[in-house]
Amino acid sequence: MGSGSRVFPCRASSLAFLVPSFTSSTRLSFKSLLTRTSRSPSASTLHRMASSSNSSVTNGGNINPPAASSSSDGAPAVAPAVAAAAAATPSSASSAIDFLSLCHRLKTTKRAGWVRRDVQNPESIADHMYRMGLMALIASDIPGIDRDKCVKMAIVHDIAEAIVGDITPADGISKAEKSRREREALDHLCKLLGGGSRAKEIEELWMEYEENSSSEAKIVKDFDKVEMILQALEYENEQGVDLDEFFRSTAGKFQTDVGKALASEIASRRKQQ
Repeated sequence: MGSGSRVFPCRASSLAFLVPSFTSSTRLSFKSLLTRTSRSPSASTLHRMASSSNSSVTNGGNINPPAASSSSDGAPAVAPAVAAAAAATPSSASSAIDFLSLCHRLKTTKRAGWVRRDVQNPESIADHMYRMGLMALIASDIPGIDRDKCVKMAIVHDIAEAIVGDITPADGISKAEKSRREREALDHLCKLLGGGSRAKEIEELWMEYEENSSSEAKIVKDFDKVEMILQALEYENEQGVDLDEFFRSTAGKFQTDVGKALASEIASRRKQQ
């Protein structure tokens, strides 16, 4: 899909490309987001937390609390290490909320192909990814295919569009430039999340999908096309519009048996209308 919306320069961080503008209710400040991604406690703060809880830190940061004591009424007291861990939680929670707030744009950005064809109340990017996730969830087991990985890949494959918008061939942007913009956006999202294992997993899933480098990626690529033509069929039935171009754009491009079977079923139902 793609974006036909007005664009503006994004100067914050390394995102030096043009990104689609959003309404004032959804526009976020990249500068403010970036400044809120490094809220980890200072070394002195961590030292005060450790010393006040009477816990010892050994073996590269493993907290070994003393045995739990009891309060005057006999109830077990909260372990000091638990209290210290709770005090450190807001930093990671802040990064998560910053990340999720930016991903809100996936819920509010409409899929540009439908907008260009004047479809009424078109689906959002998040709508599209959600049903792809359901496709992966209900798919029959295939030997050698990690179904859980397919579900995860489906819900992150368009995540960079939270920043760059839904770029389509109609926008006149080359595949190489589209990929560059989306990669920079992905890097920003992963940094916003604070790095770590979850950010690394998102990056790896996204890259695997982009490079079409695994059997799971090929299946999810097919789900991407299947979801689009299923949505096109639904819009044709509901709104009386002709969206044949979306069916023609996917013809002969399915890579997997499951993708071909689903596409054939949709085409069969369309002929019966």
